[in-house]
Amino acid sequence: MKRPGGAVAIVKDEPINDSAPEMIVLEGAAELNQTGNSTESAYKTVYILEGIGCASCASQMESEIKRLAGVSYASVDFATKKLALETDGQVSIPKVYEKIVSIVKRIEPGVEVVSADAARYGKEELFAHSYGEDEFSLKKQGAKLIIGGALFAAGVIFTFPAGWELTVFLLSYFIAGGSVIWRAVQGITQRQVFSENFLMTVATIGAFAIGAYSEGAAVMLFYLIGEMFQDKAVDHSRKSISALMDIRPDYANLKIGEEFKKVSPEDVACGDLIVVKPGERIPLDGKVIEGRSMVDTSALTGESVPRELEPGSEALSGFINNNGVLTIEVTKEYSESTVAKILDLVENASSRKAPTEDFITKFAAYYTPAVVFGALALAVIPPLVIEGAVFSDWIYRALIFLVISCPCALVISIPLGFFGGIGGASKRGIMVKGSNYLEALNNVEAVVFDKTGTLTKGVFKVTEIQPQNNFTQAELIEYAAYAESYSNHPIALSIAEAYDAEIDKNRIGHYEEIPGQGIKVTIDGTLVLAGNSRLMHAENIKFSEADTLGTVIHVAIGQVYAGYIVIADEIKEDAADAIKELKALGVKKTVMLTGDNKVIGDRIGQQLGLDEVYSELLPADKVDKLEVLENQKSRKGKVVFVGDGLNDAPVLARADIGMAMGGIGSDAAIEAADVVIMNDEPSSVATAIKVARRTRTIVVQNIIFALGVKAIFMALGAIGIATMWEAVFADVGVAVIAILNSIRVINTKNL
Repeated sequence: MKRPGGAVAIVKDEPINDSAPEMIVLEGAAELNQTGNSTESAYKTVYILEGIGCASCASQMESEIKRLAGVSYASVDFATKKLALETDGQVSIPKVYEKIVSIVKRIEPGVEVVSADAARYGKEELFAHSYGEDEFSLKKQGAKLIIGGALFAAGVIFTFPAGWELTVFLLSYFIAGGSVIWRAVQGITQRQVFSENFLMTVATIGAFAIGAYSEGAAVMLFYLIGEMFQDKAVDHSRKSISALMDIRPDYANLKIGEEFKKVSPEDVACGDLIVVKPGERIPLDGKVIEGRSMVDTSALTGESVPRELEPGSEALSGFINNNGVLTIEVTKEYSESTVAKILDLVENASSRKAPTEDFITKFAAYYTPAVVFGALALAVIPPLVIEGAVFSDWIYRALIFLVISCPCALVISIPLGFFGGIGGASKRGIMVKGSNYLEALNNVEAVVFDKTGTLTKGVFKVTEIQPQNNFTQAELIEYAAYAESYSNHPIALSIAEAYDAEIDKNRIGHYEEIPGQGIKVTIDGTLVLAGNSRLMHAENIKFSEADTLGTVIHVAIGQVYAGYIVIADEIKEDAADAIKELKALGVKKTVMLTGDNKVIGDRIGQQLGLDEVYSELLPADKVDKLEVLENQKSRKGKVVFVGDGLNDAPVLARADIGMAMGGIGSDAAIEAADVVIMNDEPSSVATAIKVARRTRTIVVQNIIFALGVKAIFMALGAIGIATMWEAVFADVGVAVIAILNSIRVINTKNL
């Protein structure tokens, strides 16, 4: 339903009335009480700013919204037209919303504030709505250009009487630049004086005032052309990113008895059965219970090689079913599914701004007023102090100075560069949660890896059973399987698979899991110990060390050492290459932290060429080791930790940049991480650094190019060499080139 002023809001399942909203949909929100106040400590929500077309205005909006009472965080992203907002629990949400609308409409009239309800509306629908609006705007601009350009051409080609000449150029001027003038007037009335619209309006009106009719009209025409190119370039970038939105499933085939019902993925609960036909996208995470098929995983992992699913396989939402029919038991609701989390990552990544973006925003806030006063001084001071200088000449130079000085190229292209970098990484199966993390990847000095599931496949198999003290292999594997029967750890599952018999849990008495050591359990009244060498030492069991490459589980039955079982975990194919690539990129130190024994850790470290290996670590020990490495880095250096397990969550959160293996990683690890690697390949760490460096290169190119060209032409304008024509290139041309350069970062094929 439209709000006054055209704003649209969507709230839960009920539309809002025309008054201020009583409840606005918030991501991860708690309920509001009757006064509209939060009942919890913080709320997060996202708005779409429909119709926003001014990058510098976006930064002004962000600055003012941040200063609102009760707002703890705000980020306006011009590239995605999004306002990410976080408020504390004591603020009235409707009042904050009203103030936001007031700020937005004051700074850029005509912009609508839309509440984005990701659960009810697919985010790609909001993007599609935005594209329709952008397409209409481009057609409108095209019509203005044709009519205004025809009048301008007539004024240049034909000779008119003085009054008619002014009329023709004025008509061309108002048709091409009427909206610019109107926005400038509105900005002045709303006390938003220093904007690009103000700069262009003052410069062109000044040109008409000193008799430079054709140049005044030409500036507006070329500015219009530049705006069209900018809008088209930004739109192209948005569409490139929005291609990621295609992974959102439209429906699920819910199986009810022998019938099928097409429903929204949000309406499917855990435990429900869904059927996925050939060509359809898997809508929710689950486990295959019937059918076999090859699936395309490229939307999630960036890998083109299909993966085979069979009964018992994990099926992730976003995979495309290629051939067979699959029946899947849903294990996660849509809001917790892989595809929903990826969409959330992509959508919210740009709200965490890089330091460079923040600097450019602050720079533009001081830069624009400075050049306005500089132009004023250029127009007034020289004629007063230089003999023979005339005001008309220096006013013309000041007007050129104003046209050149517009900071659009920086304000638009820098955030767009980071936005494109995040999109480019996403295409390679690397989800970066913010441009601040992308920029931080440029300064990586040490990469720290977990072992199991990160450098190794995490697929364990029993490779050796060595009984001792008159115990048999059958007895050893049986007692080990019973001891590990309550655990879901891959090692426990591999022992259960090797036992290959049903476990009667009535035989199990007291069960105790000892962190970092193993299991203490009574089976048929007999005490059984199963774990590593530390458990044997702690219980004073004499045992034999095993010199083998694999995880060793020692077993003691009734305080007598019964032997050991070796479980091997295969190193990932690209692990060694990943370490080589990181060193080639200049990473000073590669480290592995593992809870496994020292023999295994050292051997794997040697095979992969790691600089340091620390073994037999508890989760708290990993954090301690990471902090030691943090203390060894330089002031700007960053330490990356790469892990996948539940016990990696603390160290992922503690690292400068935490990377989680998202394909098989735990939910806790993915939540704690700053970067999620969907293809589970260690080599993606190096790819992420390459994307970050390419993004920084392009951003730096834009900064140097924009400031350099503007400085040159501002100097040329000040000394009277540059004309309005060069000024237009220095403003509009530079902005278009910088934006097109930013778009290059999305292409990561050759990295």
